[in-house]
Amino acid sequence: MQRFELMASMMCADYGHLEEEVRALESAGIDSFHIDIMDGRYVQNFAMSLYDMEYIASATKKPLDVHLMIEHPLNNINLFLHALRPGDTVYIHPEAEYHPSTTLQRIIDAGMIPGLAINPATSVETITEMLHIVKRVLVMSVNPGHAGQMYLPYVGQKIESLLELQKERDFGLYWDGACSADKISQYAPKGMAGFVLGSTLLFGQKLSYAEIIRKIRVLDFKGINTDSMPHTHLRAGWRR
Repeated sequence: MQRFELMASMMCADYGHLEEEVRALESAGIDSFHIDIMDGRYVQNFAMSLYDMEYIASATKKPLDVHLMIEHPLNNINLFLHALRPGDTVYIHPEAEYHPSTTLQRIIDAGMIPGLAINPATSVETITEMLHIVKRVLVMSVNPGHAGQMYLPYVGQKIESLLELQKERDFGLYWDGACSADKISQYAPKGMAGFVLGSTLLFGQKLSYAEIIRKIRVLDFKGINTDSMPHTHLRAGWRR
């Protein structure tokens, strides 16, 4: 089985001790830091800001995995690109932009990895042409906007279709939302390139980040509480 990437969903982190969280996750062997930017328009929530992203970029040499859940990202894309490092990933939602390929080209020109994030209701057919230029596809298994949601079963067929397309096109497929033990066990062997870890497996556990990440890599989930934590409990220490 190929090695799969693990990304920490930083909207679930303890923002009262953000530097310690970044250091602990980095030491534990996390592959990258997943940054969810929400504008309150494309999704009905505000989460993480440009300044949160800049701070995490300054606190680690690990790659950033930036998920822009914002309307018309081309209007503000340079603000994000200027704060990132070559090799960081930027995902946009195709529905959020009139001409998504133009925004993707701006990301490519800046030396970043271009990615598409697709919602549960977004069909594979609507993004087929863009698979020629993106390097990553982030599949949302929940509706975007909040942590701690339930997995939507109909997403499974879409993932199977994208795994087949992955054999023909040069892109990696990544899982975001309700990332549970059974989903990693099922899809990692099939070629899923990576998983965003949030409240279901990584944050709020009794085990250390190092123990959790080690167990996930070998698909040994004993001792990990696989029940999602309510989003309101998770963010009790949210600073905003």
